[in-house]
Amino acid sequence: MIPALPIAKNESPAPIRKNVSLRLLLTAFGPFFGLLIVVGLFSVLPQTRPFFLTGGNLKIILTQTVIVAIGALGMTMIIISGGIDLSVGSSIALTSVVGATLLVHNVSPFFVVILTILAGGLIGFFNGTIIAGFKMMPFIVTLGMMGIARGTAKWLANSQIVNPPETSVSTFMAANEPTQFFPLPPGVWITIGLACVMSVVMRRTVFGRYIFAIGSNEAAARLCGIRVPLQKIIIYTLGGLFCGLAGLMQLSRLTQGDPTVAVGLELDIIAAVVIGGASLSGGSGGILGSMIGALIMAVLRSGSNQMDIPTYMQEIVIGFIIILAVGLDKLRQRRA
Repeated sequence: MIPALPIAKNESPAPIRKNVSLRLLLTAFGPFFGLLIVVGLFSVLPQTRPFFLTGGNLKIILTQTVIVAIGALGMTMIIISGGIDLSVGSSIALTSVVGATLLVHNVSPFFVVILTILAGGLIGFFNGTIIAGFKMMPFIVTLGMMGIARGTAKWLANSQIVNPPETSVSTFMAANEPTQFFPLPPGVWITIGLACVMSVVMRRTVFGRYIFAIGSNEAAARLCGIRVPLQKIIIYTLGGLFCGLAGLMQLSRLTQGDPTVAVGLELDIIAAVVIGGASLSGGSGGILGSMIGALIMAVLRSGSNQMDIPTYMQEIVIGFIIILAVGLDKLRQRRA
């Protein structure tokens, strides 16, 4: 008689649950930990400790975060859907020139705000239509649009800085009482409000679920009945609208339209989104993480400037941060 083999008992799922919970915790709160580390570092260094956490400096940091944060709102949608947009810096420069040119021609500030934002939306619409309609790689399409938008900005401004008259548009980024934390510029409150709205859209609406579904598996999303080309056009158009708003904030901050500004700003925006936990492969990410990532970028630049670190060193550090964030994302995917 053959003896019965011992039946292996099922292993307890508790360790598995614990590992999954730990990964989710690190993914959700990783950007917060990064922000705390950066803030803590500049708070204890002797060169920056006396004034880094003052109300005036914190106001400057939040004001400097606005443009990158608004651009990151659109970039988060694009990256989660599995795309990329390298034209955001040039789009911001072009829309700021558009706004300044309209003000020079005495257009009402109300219509300047609307037309500037719509100009950014038009650029995003062209990107999305070409990517979805011709099934071209987002990297190539937006790389080409980066040159088109930059060249158009220089042509529109006649390769010069456009100096518009002072209007209510200038108040969006005006820092009243610069030595005090309050009042914050209206642009900061606009950014916070838009971030809250987009968080709800991404997590609580059908459109947000479509974005995650397309980024996770585009073929499966198409088989499930999602009109992927239409959704991509909407995603890139919304991203363009956010670039238009960021261009308006750039115009308000500089009080002029400069076709040469925002060179390399797309790297800061992409870095903010990736640092915030979004995967360049698509399918994961969040608005809150991107906002924290944008804040980390602003804190790094502010602290580096106070320490008199050269600009080229800041660019090197940001480049290393992008590589590190992407590497951690790949490691996270492999372990998952």
